[in-house]
Amino acid sequence: MGLTFTALCIDARDVRGLAQWWSTALGWPLETDDDGDVLLRAPAGPDWLFLGVPEEKTVKNRLHLDFRPDDQQAEVDRLLALGARHADVGQGDETWVVLADPEGNEFCVLAAKG
Repeated sequence: MGLTFTALCIDARDVRGLAQWWSTALGWPLETDDDGDVLLRAPAGPDWLFLGVPEEKTVKNRLHLDFRPDDQQAEVDRLLALGARHADVGQGDETWVVLADPEGNEFCVLAAKG
């Protein structure tokens, strides 16, 4: 018996809008499956499946994503220009930057490897 991680499911009020934002941010292709759900095809890992929900996000994520860019400040600036915003989750003065996507889902942009 074994498990295979096949998809990261993300609740969204605006499924297509949020999926399109992440598709642009990550450069991953977006498609709609046979059930009408929107997914991003990750090049090396599980797909991201966006599922429609009626409610807005109200609390801090219990699970979040970390991204390590080549240039942290350039990537933070690019994501902010796409519509991300800074998020305060009590992180204090750290080497990573916490941002939130257009629906408020927090994610971290780590310092570049050096």
